[in-house]
Amino acid sequence: MSPPRKQPRARKKRLIVAMTGATGSIYGLRLLESLRALGGWETHLIVSDAGMLNVWQEYRLARKDIQKLADVVHNVRDVGASIASGSFITAGMVVAPCSMKTLAAVAHAFADNLITRAADVVLKERRRLVLITREAPLNLAHIRNMAAVTEMGGVIFPPVPAFYSRAKTIDDLVNHTVGRVLDLFGVEHEAIKRWQGMKHDIEKD
Repeated sequence: MSPPRKQPRARKKRLIVAMTGATGSIYGLRLLESLRALGGWETHLIVSDAGMLNVWQEYRLARKDIQKLADVVHNVRDVGASIASGSFITAGMVVAPCSMKTLAAVAHAFADNLITRAADVVLKERRRLVLITREAPLNLAHIRNMAAVTEMGGVIFPPVPAFYSRAKTIDDLVNHTVGRVLDLFGVEHEAIKRWQGMKHDIEKD
């Protein structure tokens, strides 16, 4: 008779966060900061070479400055990493920001690095993939790639500001977008001002 198996210890939920070469590195940084502050989540970070250049250009942050925000850091070229397999359980993945090059690779299952391979795994395992796409205006190829990812179950999430929140700073706008992304993964937080319905008493507002 086999001895009873020990119950596995409760572990933190895992979320993959990738940062690529589009403008808007603040979204990835703020997402990592928020998850660390909330607790209960294990973040797996991947930053592309272009993403690293972008973070330096926008915030003068070095690689070590970004890496200390994550629980686990993966090399973008390490296609043998844990997150490259569907047997490694995660809640999903956010690419923040997501370049049009990365969007195209995901749309066509072109897993040429760990970011696109991890995204491909998330899609094939029917987990949640959120792409914070940064580009404007869009050409037809961009739109078709967004449609392809959506048809595969991914979520295209351009960081469109919500002015009903009456944001006073850029930080307010960033926090609202990051808060809405956290909502998609069922993360409980108080990072955003939620819609409470239209106010009709305009003069007293």
